[in-house]
Amino acid sequence: MRVGVLTGGSDCPGLNAVLRAIVRKGVQEYGDEFTGFRDGWRGVLRNETVPLDIRAVRGTLPRGGTILGSSRTNPLAQDDGADRVLGTLARHRLDALIVVGGTATLGAAARLAEDHGVPLVGVPKTIDNDIPLTDYTVGFDTAVGVATQAIDRLHTTAESHKRVLVVEVMGRSAGWIALHSGLAGGANCILVPEQPFDVEQVCEWVESRFRATYAPIVVIADSALPESGEITLHRGTTPLPGADPRARLSGVGEWLGREIERRTGKESRTTVLGHIQRGGAPSPFDRWLATRFGLHAIDAVHQGDWGSMTALQGTRIARVRLAEATSTLKTVDPSLYEEAGVFFG
Repeated sequence: MRVGVLTGGSDCPGLNAVLRAIVRKGVQEYGDEFTGFRDGWRGVLRNETVPLDIRAVRGTLPRGGTILGSSRTNPLAQDDGADRVLGTLARHRLDALIVVGGTATLGAAARLAEDHGVPLVGVPKTIDNDIPLTDYTVGFDTAVGVATQAIDRLHTTAESHKRVLVVEVMGRSAGWIALHSGLAGGANCILVPEQPFDVEQVCEWVESRFRATYAPIVVIADSALPESGEITLHRGTTPLPGADPRARLSGVGEWLGREIERRTGKESRTTVLGHIQRGGAPSPFDRWLATRFGLHAIDAVHQGDWGSMTALQGTRIARVRLAEATSTLKTVDPSLYEEAGVFFG
């Protein structure tokens, strides 16, 4: 078969491992030919391609980023987007397309498959781990590892100077990175977007930690907000109801640090990890997961399971429907957050 492949959305560790597995199995077991599209859906719309063979993916298993490039282009944002996608596939005589992406990239893929008959298979990747029906997505484990290492290092500074250290991690609309890294790093408070927080309660936890002779670490997701629903950032006040989530990402950590210092009199410092979390070499788990997703994605192509997505369920790679996997976000269950509460304060 002739198969196209693209990586869309934000980059994350493990994308190259997916591509490597797809190409290796496709060429060696099925005799496939591959066309890589540059920069996600943008490359499909613009007909920008690169050769994708075993030589192209050799040595890429430990590499971060993506050799194909990526973008947040939505092909359906244009009236003729679906026709242009189909036209590009026809121009290259492609039998199928494998789409590696997060919620937005796979959401477009689901609509193209369901509404326009595009023969495609999806692979879930995002450090946010917010795609339903799969236990983990490619890139999440590496991001958690990076955040945890940062928290480990910050403990020593916090204790040496008796400061409050606030660590802002990514997560967009889900608190998975904050919850996992906060628990793994021994944070004294974890704040996630699913649970609006009480600033006074946070300050009480901070004071309690100091009374126990420890300097507290507060981990906060970049889209978490207080119960009041608004905070004042350097770019103005951003309310929670109706706000564009991307418009308010980052800044809440610095705001919270100032509030803690003002209310408790304890010196506070904020560390914003930002894009450090999505860069660098993938963890062993992400290499394993990405490789298995790639192997199963090319199998799905040869079985004509269009509109499906690879998913990790336990230790088994399953297939789920893209339309169902992109219909909502997977957010932190309240019971999981409640488990972490025993360590607060």
